[in-house]
Amino acid sequence: QVQLVESGGGSVQAGESLRLSCTASAYDFKRYCMYWFRQAPGLEREGVAIIDMMDGTSIANSVKGRFTISRDNAKKIVYLQMNSLQPEDTAMYYCAADLYTCNLAADPKYWGQGTQVTVSP
Repeated sequence: QVQLVESGGGSVQAGESLRLSCTASAYDFKRYCMYWFRQAPGLEREGVAIIDMMDGTSIANSVKGRFTISRDNAKKIVYLQMNSLQPEDTAMYYCAADLYTCNLAADPKYWGQGTQVTVSP
């Protein structure tokens, strides 16, 4: 099936940037809708960004203008470029994939283990 591994998290200061990567081990990667979610302690899981099989994207209002999602189908990688990071962006960031659902309110079928992003003031 689909295995997802996130990387690129770390600790930064406010205003700095990070790029997260999610590497997939799956046949027919191009057909999957790819997601980034995040969850901070004590808060609900938040859908951050989606990219579909036609490279259409949806970005959460909370990060619009700062975050960009993209994919490289040849390498089977989805990226989340995070610019102008703020302390409220601190969370565990998860990559997810689903063949049929493609909206930020969904619960995708496949999930990675997550990568921590910590932003200090």
